[in-house]
Amino acid sequence: MARVGAVTGNEAVAEALRQINPDVCAAYPITPQTELMQRFAAFVANGKVDTELILVESEHSAMSACIGAAAAGGRVATATCGPGLALMWEMLYVAAGMRLPIFMAVVNRALSAPLNIHGDHSDAMGARDAGWVQLWSENAQEAYDNMIQAVRIAEHMDVRLPVMVCYDGFIISHSIQRAELFEDNVVKGFVGEYKPLNPLLDLDHPKSYGPLILPDEYHEYKRAQHEAMTKVKDVVLGVAEDFARISGRRYGLFEAYRLDDAEVGLVILNSAAGTAKDVVDAFRERGVKAGLLKPRLFRPFPYEEVAAALKGLKAVAVLDRADSFGGYGPVFMEIASALYPLAERPVVINKIYGLGGRDFLPDHAAAVLNELVEIARTGRVRVAKEYIGVRE
Repeated sequence: MARVGAVTGNEAVAEALRQINPDVCAAYPITPQTELMQRFAAFVANGKVDTELILVESEHSAMSACIGAAAAGGRVATATCGPGLALMWEMLYVAAGMRLPIFMAVVNRALSAPLNIHGDHSDAMGARDAGWVQLWSENAQEAYDNMIQAVRIAEHMDVRLPVMVCYDGFIISHSIQRAELFEDNVVKGFVGEYKPLNPLLDLDHPKSYGPLILPDEYHEYKRAQHEAMTKVKDVVLGVAEDFARISGRRYGLFEAYRLDDAEVGLVILNSAAGTAKDVVDAFRERGVKAGLLKPRLFRPFPYEEVAAALKGLKAVAVLDRADSFGGYGPVFMEIASALYPLAERPVVINKIYGLGGRDFLPDHAAAVLNELVEIARTGRVRVAKEYIGVRE
């Protein structure tokens, strides 16, 4: 029986971590992640978990501690956001290259300069090529559910890769929402007992981590890392199927909202998808065949499945809450790559929105959908990439 509660996103994810009860958790506070680790530290102090909490002096040290603990054979978690994730950069690659199944909450925040503590996706998008699996969350419920599933995905023997669970800073991390939380024994049974692979603390079978590999082997090692990533999609779907049995909530590689017969559609990540769905519904009531695709698994990106979901549309707008300066937004580039092999494909445009916590309003989604309707009617594109909600 699930408990229904009113929780912030940070509170929901802290509760998931308490129920997962990792062996080791490294903690370094950074807004808007701080509340999450404060709550988890209280669980440690009150004896609610068996976790060894390691307080460090930086995010680089936090990930270094996680790597050491995971290599030793522990089930390991941490959390960060924005500049904290950027400070982990070097160690993110080490964790993935060593195939260590660390799981981490990323409370999405803008990167400096100028300094901004509010939500956008620049942090996780900058880490998208570090070799971590990325799951994205629309609300507190999805953040809680994704964190629990992340453990099974990371530790699956076909994967053995670190996973980050992303949710929007302040918009999700600090807003109070309704969420269904499992009883502790349900989560314990779902994540199961951790079985480390090649732990350093197995002194009878000594191992070496992080050796020097020069040109004669490095190329093959990185290809093997990519091949592990290619198995993630099936594992994500399998874990989601098991999760649906205990929760009734079904997750896929992405959510296709009213896309079956859509002629125009939006592609948008995380919390803004909720706002956009209401606008899609309003357009449907007016007789406009609108739909929405919300990516959940962003790394590895499910190109074939996304192309199949969007191929019948006439026009698509990809909305990015991060930018690639001098290029298109990062989500746009993935969607364009997915659609490129199709002989007949929709017209695709790119909108940059909500940077540094700027509100994404229903009027913004409506304006983009109206533009798509015009593109579908005329075939003409006014501008391929544009900033919306920006003051002139």
